[in-house]
Amino acid sequence: MTIKEIEEFSQIRTKARAYLCYMLSRSLPNRVPGITLKDLKVALRSINKTIKNVEAMYILDAKGRQVINTISLDPRYARKGLGENRSKRAYYYKVIKERRCVLTDPYPSIESNTLIVTVAYPIFNEKDELIYIVCIDIALDKLLGMINVASVDAISGKVMKYIYGAFTLALFFVAMLLFIKGIHSVVEIGGKIYQIDVKNVFESTILLTLSLAIFDLVKAMFEEEVLGEHHKPAADDIHKTMVRFLGSIIIALAIEALMLVFKFALTDSSKLLYAVYLILAITALLIGLSIYIKSLHQNDRK
Repeated sequence: MTIKEIEEFSQIRTKARAYLCYMLSRSLPNRVPGITLKDLKVALRSINKTIKNVEAMYILDAKGRQVINTISLDPRYARKGLGENRSKRAYYYKVIKERRCVLTDPYPSIESNTLIVTVAYPIFNEKDELIYIVCIDIALDKLLGMINVASVDAISGKVMKYIYGAFTLALFFVAMLLFIKGIHSVVEIGGKIYQIDVKNVFESTILLTLSLAIFDLVKAMFEEEVLGEHHKPAADDIHKTMVRFLGSIIIALAIEALMLVFKFALTDSSKLLYAVYLILAITALLIGLSIYIKSLHQNDRK
């Protein structure tokens, strides 16, 4: 169960309801004289062949009591539920109120402890009186894969997970190499404390800063794209990662500019202009980042 799946469901809900209700309307007899449970059971077998990955199917009477045992390939559902009162379930009173096919919000299944949705389809007789309600439970992840080809649990979604996983792994190794190189430089400096080379100190700082920036990026990518976790809204996560990454890059460039100032001041003062250009570029980045952060705060207030 992930927040990302629920977000995806909210985006494809209308499409999912239209598809499922259309498939049910094609197979289930409605507003015809003499509708029987036997007719509905035959229709459910046909639906089970058409709509894949169904968790459970059952039929309620007009008062919300289950009139057949649950039809399912899963032993946790199959041949159970006859006589159970489901009149307090959301899908029952939604059908009673709207008198049309409905699709529920995701909710945890008692039997499987996973998120499922229920599509409920009312059956009327020739006098337009409600006599049965056909209910079909589908696991949320399977519904997403069925309706939305770009779902995190569809085939393409899984491929993208593996691709992002490979990128995050490669970037993690890069971050660790920079970290190890930076620590190694610090250890070497520590052994010669009275002979410290300022250039080495700056280089170590740059390596460690870049390592931290890449690690933050890896962490965000892994949580969002591989695990699918969103502790905050997706936009907030992206903005936070962007600010931290750019901040780390600006710090690394500022250290490099300071190092160049010292280097050119001691060796070749005619090249100090290049250090000034770098400082101006860093200033432009800082101004841009400040404007970006300010715009985020203004959007939050709205």
